[in-house]
Amino acid sequence: MIPTDNLDALDLTILSTEDHALAARHAPRIRFDAREPFLPSVVGYTVFYEDAPSPSFPRQITLPPGASCAVEYAVWWDWDIEHLYELEHIWVYVDGAGNVVDGEASWHGGYFPMVDEHGAPPIEDGRLTVYSEPGKHAFAASPRRLHERAANTRRSCTTHAGHMCVHVTPLFDGVIQERRPLANRLVHTYLERFAFTPSYEFSQVFDLDVCAFVPWENLRAWIPKQVAWWVGRLRATIPPHEQRVLRIAHRGASAYAQENSLAAFRKAAELGADMVEIDIRATADGVPVVSHDSSLKRVFGVEGNVGDYTLSQLRALTPADREPIPTLEEVAAECRQLDLGLYLDIKELTAPVAAAIVESLDRHHLTRYSIAGSFRADWLAEIKANFPQIATSILFASVHVDPVLLARSINCDYVHPCWESKTPEPHRLLTPAWIEKVRAADLGIICWHEERPSEIAALQALGVDGICSDQPELLVPPARRA
Repeated sequence: MIPTDNLDALDLTILSTEDHALAARHAPRIRFDAREPFLPSVVGYTVFYEDAPSPSFPRQITLPPGASCAVEYAVWWDWDIEHLYELEHIWVYVDGAGNVVDGEASWHGGYFPMVDEHGAPPIEDGRLTVYSEPGKHAFAASPRRLHERAANTRRSCTTHAGHMCVHVTPLFDGVIQERRPLANRLVHTYLERFAFTPSYEFSQVFDLDVCAFVPWENLRAWIPKQVAWWVGRLRATIPPHEQRVLRIAHRGASAYAQENSLAAFRKAAELGADMVEIDIRATADGVPVVSHDSSLKRVFGVEGNVGDYTLSQLRALTPADREPIPTLEEVAAECRQLDLGLYLDIKELTAPVAAAIVESLDRHHLTRYSIAGSFRADWLAEIKANFPQIATSILFASVHVDPVLLARSINCDYVHPCWESKTPEPHRLLTPAWIEKVRAADLGIICWHEERPSEIAALQALGVDGICSDQPELLVPPARRA
């Protein structure tokens, strides 16, 4: 059996010795990259003797001609290189003589037949044998499909290690409760330590029958406990000063390019930012655009306000030496390409603007990598009530605000004190008692924009969740800078 922590909490009861023996006898083999750091530890099986819906994957199991039964293997890893926990699937179809006649396996939310170049299932010593994508664990019948995704996979295994944090699939939505700011920081921290460059030599041959084999329902009952157990263990073993802080480029890398411009966002990505802080306003024709000031004077030298003009009028007014105000849609598309999350500072909000924000985030698959923030508690309350999938952050300037009461009143996820000018050493305002109170409420902490290296180091040592900066390269620990 593969050793894993907290297996004592797994119910090993076998409901059918016949099904258990069948599942163990036909357990597939998996070929892993030579450098793969994470191997499976538990398998939940389901045996089908007739067509029926899968209990663990959104699909119908249909027995192909010649098959007398199918075995579904829900394969569990504690870790994917990008997030806490992984559940992939393999389906093996067996005929009446006990021979494997067909196979399928999961691939990034879908599934495909496992067939080799001759159209037959890849069999080694009588067992279906599949290849696992390095770090990500999606299955393929041969390395060819894995090589086609090599650029994305290498990014996942290196610069993106841990960036999806605590992962909650639809199967466990509302059941796994650990997707909280601190848990996300701890998981990100832990997984960055395992970053690796895949070799694409699939020399680790792994027999699934060495895992703990249990009926699927036993595994399903254990998974939420295992996720909670890991979060508790990380919280106990990773001190605040070691926690990975989100690097948020303030209006992009605004020290080097026009603030809130596409050029500033590209520069932020180049300098190692995780997210860009952008300011959301609306044009006269209701288009969400990215601009900190309501006035056009400071940045563009133009009289009037953003809301006085339609988008096309704003574009026509843009001086030749300035980048035009980008729309939120343009920024979302660009940040998706740059692998940047969005920290939205909402300066104006109407119901259509809120809907447009959510639509842009969804369209560009940025929802899980974005946070909506504002000084307006009522706006954030509306966003959270109507779009609960969006993480929210309440900004405030006063040191006399009770952050927990404020955040709880609007169901916020993060608190964001804007204290950069309150004192020469504003990190001292984040007292141990203040931080402990916020953490006890399961709230995250995002800090003001900071360009003083000593203050950045002090904030990182406190273990805050995110820091904003006009110079995002300063947020990258010295040992990681190029």
